[in-house]
Amino acid sequence: MVVNNTNNVGHTNGIRAPYSVLDGSRKATNFLRKVAGSQIPPEFAQHLQDVTLNTATDGTQIYFPCPFKETEATVALKSVEAAAVAALARVRFPDDASNRKIEVDLERTATFLFSTYIATIAGMGKQDPDVKSKLKNTDLLKAQAILYRRLSANLYETKNPGEYYHIHGSLEAGKTLNMIGLEAHRPDLTDYRECIDVIESHVKKFTIPELEKMNVREKQAGVPVIKWDEFKQTNHGQTLLSTPPWEVRKIADSPPVPFPTYSSSSHKPQVLSGIRVLELCRIIAGPAIGRTLAEYGAQVIKVTSPNLSDVPFFQVDGNTGKHTCDLDLKTPAGRQAFEALLQTADVVLDGYRPGSLERLGYAPEQLVELIKGRGKGIIYVAEDCFGDKGDMAGRPGWQQIADCYTGVAWAQGEFMGLNEPVVPPFPMSDYGTGCMGAIAALTGLYKRATEGGSWIGRTSLCQYDVFLLGLGLYGPEVKERVRKEHDEEFFDLRHADSVDEVGGRALKSMKRVHPELFDKGLMQTAFSRGFGEEICWCRSPVTVEGLRVGFERASRPNGFDGPTWEGWEVEKDVVEG
Repeated sequence: MVVNNTNNVGHTNGIRAPYSVLDGSRKATNFLRKVAGSQIPPEFAQHLQDVTLNTATDGTQIYFPCPFKETEATVALKSVEAAAVAALARVRFPDDASNRKIEVDLERTATFLFSTYIATIAGMGKQDPDVKSKLKNTDLLKAQAILYRRLSANLYETKNPGEYYHIHGSLEAGKTLNMIGLEAHRPDLTDYRECIDVIESHVKKFTIPELEKMNVREKQAGVPVIKWDEFKQTNHGQTLLSTPPWEVRKIADSPPVPFPTYSSSSHKPQVLSGIRVLELCRIIAGPAIGRTLAEYGAQVIKVTSPNLSDVPFFQVDGNTGKHTCDLDLKTPAGRQAFEALLQTADVVLDGYRPGSLERLGYAPEQLVELIKGRGKGIIYVAEDCFGDKGDMAGRPGWQQIADCYTGVAWAQGEFMGLNEPVVPPFPMSDYGTGCMGAIAALTGLYKRATEGGSWIGRTSLCQYDVFLLGLGLYGPEVKERVRKEHDEEFFDLRHADSVDEVGGRALKSMKRVHPELFDKGLMQTAFSRGFGEEICWCRSPVTVEGLRVGFERASRPNGFDGPTWEGWEVEKDVVEG
């Protein structure tokens, strides 16, 4: 095992030592401290010196077939997250050790970045054709189940050769397909390549400005695919380059709030035990925030509408540790139930389009008004695609949209030897954004405990990409080594290959090149009452001395539980697993 006091950088006997991910992770942490600035409180920063980086390898392994320092970026974020936990523990458990040993594991960090691709239910993964029989069907409009409709969210060439646009039908598909002159359903189209060819032939009828105009008119989540240098020249790029990766600010005054009386399901305490979180999110980034808070002991209720779609398989990993309930916030009964939960909630997570909760009457300031008089503030954390500043603020978007607009997709394609963009393997910006949202929530809880007040935290997929690309790409020698290691089939991909195809080929190659990422010791397995099957999920990358980091219950599908904070089960095999 290699730890962070090992230095693999430099020259030995005239031979340049290989690139060290450990050293790159430390540099990424220093860069993160610089760009985050005061958003990392000094009480958090002092614990960063206690972080040790662990790996089962020699520390030179580049896990993903891409040119980005994804592992290094996320190790940096997990280090700050763990430092925040240590700072909270000092406030909550003042009689315990003031300096706690913190460990962040490189392999577990890497698995975190593609955890939905290695999670299983009944031994089946995301791309197993039979896995649908084990899931709750929350793909209400079949935007995932029908391949033609699935490919309404994809990257295509436009009317001008060499110019690309990522259309995105979100979880509905029909509106985007109609927008480019296609039917919402085409039962005759079932072949992967044929679907791509038909959709691309229609996208090619339009220029980027024409597609932009149509997208704005129809309120769809599409963007032109541009390079990093181009993004930095845009109004939005310049805005985000001067914005921290996440921001937390006070929005109302109230007294400091001590933590709840502690109760433990194990001999080690959990730092967020008794903290209550309402998660109003779908897909990956928002649920990753709630999942992280649950891992530190919070009670997290994922609230979804029975009338809105969600990706069924993402719930296998994303709902771990939580309760889930369906509430229609447009009905009196749904609002009454939600507002009853709100009265004792500590954190609200918002992963919807900017303004969606405000239109329902649940903007941050409105939430503060609803809990007025209870004697403690509330923490509101929002994540979205573009952030709340700049000329793209307020536009809808998803992971691929951020990756295409910031330059990630073009850098991926060029790394693969192409003169065209390719979406990167796995929803890594989703998970990175989820980590930044968790840091924002932990910061808000720390501020409320020490200073009082209600706090708002904001982050976005684009802000994660700006941090990631700010680290620079791997050098030519490293990129060449990664290209030689991985399957040729991966490098046969082209711009219009879907996220599923890119992810599937990457996963196949990584299993051969990096079997250490698929070691059973990195995973935890337990029976899920909600799914009625055995679930397998990734263990936390973080260890904090004297604290338990881990879940109290296995995953369940959306809408499995009632809307209550009382009577929650603690599953012994999960706690002790």
